[in-house]
Amino acid sequence: MAGYIESLLGEREKIISISHQHWFILVSAIVAEIVIILILITLTVIAGTNLPQFALLIGAVGAILILLPLSTMIRDILDWINRQYIVTNRRVIQISGILNKNVTDSSLVKVTDVQMEQSALGRLFDYGDIEILTASELGANLFRRIEDPIHFKIAMLNAKEHLEHGEETISSSEDIPGLIASLDQLHQMGILSDEEFQQKKSDLLARM
Repeated sequence: MAGYIESLLGEREKIISISHQHWFILVSAIVAEIVIILILITLTVIAGTNLPQFALLIGAVGAILILLPLSTMIRDILDWINRQYIVTNRRVIQISGILNKNVTDSSLVKVTDVQMEQSALGRLFDYGDIEILTASELGANLFRRIEDPIHFKIAMLNAKEHLEHGEETISSSEDIPGLIASLDQLHQMGILSDEEFQQKKSDLLARM
């Protein structure tokens, strides 16, 4: 999965934070399946004990029935693992899907507001909802029951602040032309307006 994430990054783009949905989501998804598996095992054992002449057939049928909730549980686990929320120094990326991937980006320069909601239980177990409001066509992007939402929100706001002030990692003035080129790419893609591009370009040139 790490290799897939790296393949999504642009030049000079760096991962700041990676989060998942809270483990409550995973537990709530598989608890019913675990109960069903235990019930099927119990019924198979009881039936095989009471009908020893059909024990082999009952065991085979029971095994087939157990495979159904087991496969669903494995799917839910893989879905939880592969659903990730990533903050980079340029955008927020939401990835979902096991084999077929669904990737949604929210450019930090287009983020207008970030709202966080935590219930009393969410504060106790450290999960909550994060809603990202953007000026793009996507509008709002809602992440439900994300783990450690305060850390995620702070990481995103700090990355946005650094990007707006041209404070991406710059080791020397020789790196500034490369950063201007990256901003120009964002400008050509329509992510940065003419005014935003010129302002950021001026700020970077002033630091040379």
